[in-house]
Amino acid sequence: MKRIVVLGAGESGAGAAVLAQKKGFDVFVSDMSKIKDKYKALLDKHNIKWEEGQHTESLILNADEIIKSPGIPNNAPMIEKLKAQGTPIISEIEFAGRYTNAKMICITGSNGKTTTTSLIYHIFKSAGYNVGLAGNIGQSLALQVAESDHDYYVIELSSFQLDNMYDFHANIAILMNITPDHLDRYDYKMQNYVDAKFRIVQNQTEDDAFIFWNGDPIIQRELKKYGLKARLCPFDEIKENGLIAYTADKKVYFDQPIAFNMEQEELALTGKHNLYNSLAAGLSANLSGIKKEVIREGLRSFKGVEHRLEKVADVNGVHYINDSKATNVNSCWYALQSMTTPTVLILGGKDKGNDYNEIKDLVKDKCVGLVYMGLHNEKLHDFFDPMGLPVKDVQSMKDAVAACAEMAKEGDTVLLSPCCASFDLFKSYEDRGEQFKECVKAL
Repeated sequence: MKRIVVLGAGESGAGAAVLAQKKGFDVFVSDMSKIKDKYKALLDKHNIKWEEGQHTESLILNADEIIKSPGIPNNAPMIEKLKAQGTPIISEIEFAGRYTNAKMICITGSNGKTTTTSLIYHIFKSAGYNVGLAGNIGQSLALQVAESDHDYYVIELSSFQLDNMYDFHANIAILMNITPDHLDRYDYKMQNYVDAKFRIVQNQTEDDAFIFWNGDPIIQRELKKYGLKARLCPFDEIKENGLIAYTADKKVYFDQPIAFNMEQEELALTGKHNLYNSLAAGLSANLSGIKKEVIREGLRSFKGVEHRLEKVADVNGVHYINDSKATNVNSCWYALQSMTTPTVLILGGKDKGNDYNEIKDLVKDKCVGLVYMGLHNEKLHDFFDPMGLPVKDVQSMKDAVAACAEMAKEGDTVLLSPCCASFDLFKSYEDRGEQFKECVKAL
C-alpha cells in the first residue's frame, strides 16, 4: 500500500488526509504545532494517525509522497531531508485535482484575489451551478472532492500553493496583478515570486482561458516568455484593442463570448481595484456560460469580503475601516487611493521585504497621522518619520485604536491597512481584523 504523509494539519492538510485515506493510501499526518480540535476530530473520525508538536523522522521519511501545507517553507529542515532523498512533495490542490473532473476556475495575484474569488463564487451560486469554494478561502478542496464533489470549483491560489503544483490544470486561470510580496520566502528575488504566480497557466490548452489585467507591466513582460495555448482574455479600465472587458461611458462592457454591459454605478463594489475585480469576475462567469442577466445581478448584489475595506463603525464622527487583509504595500496603496477624507493609518507587523516608496505620495496626500503597530518599527520610523506627520508606537490593538481616536478629528477616517503580515502580534490577519473591530466598538 502506497504511503502518504501529510505535513501540516490545518484546513488543507486535514482535508488531504481524508481524501488520501478514502482512496486507499496508508496515511499519516504530522504537524510541528498544536492541531486544532476540529481537525483532530476529523482525523479521528476517519481513523487517521496523527502527531502534533513534532516531526518523527522514522514516520515521515518512509513516505512515497508528501502533501505539504503551503505554510511550511520549502527550506524547512524536514523538507530539505525529503528533497535530498527524492521524495515527491505536492500541495493539497495538486492531490485533490487527481480525483475530480470538475471545471477549475483558479484565481491568483498579489492583491484582489480573495474578493475576486468570492465574487465569482457568488455569481456561480446565483446561477444555480453546483460549485465549491476552495483554496485560501472556503473548505479544503480535497475534503470537498472526498465528500461532496462539485461540477465547478472556484479556487483562490497563493504563490505558496502554486509552488507545489505540477500536473494540476486550470480551465480558467485568472491573474489579477503582480507586485512585490512574500519576498522573504523567495530569497528576496522578485523573479522567483513572479515565476510562482505564472504557474497558474501551466498545463492549459487551447480549450482553456487565461484572464489577466492588461495594464500590469510585469504580466505583459512575462507573457512574451510563454507560448501560451489558452485563449487570452485581457481586461482593463480603459478600452484598448484586444480587450475582452473594459469600461467606457460610465459602463462596464463584456465583449465576449456574449456581449453585454451594465452601468458602472450599479456595481456593488466601489473603487478602481474593485472595478478590476468585477471585470475579472464577470468575464469568468461569461466564459462559463452564465446568462448575462445573472451576471449583472451577481455584480450588483455581492456583499464584499470581511477584512477588506470593511466599514466597521462611525464613532464621534470618525469613520473606522478594517483592511487587515492588506498584508503587502500594494494592497495598502489601493486602500489609500480609495480614501476620500483625511486618514489616520495603522500600519506595521511582520515585514516581508517591503518597499514603502509605493505608498509614499499617497501617505503625504491622504494621511494626517500614522500609528506603527509591531514589535519592530524601526523601518517604519526611518521611512515615514521624515514626512513630519504625527506618529505613535503601539504593541496592541487596543492601544492602536486609542491612539487613532486621539489623532482623528470629526470627518476623518481611521484605516487599518498594515502592509505587513500579522504574525508578530496576532494569530492571523483575521485575528488582527477582529480585534480591531472589537476595540472600535468598545470606544
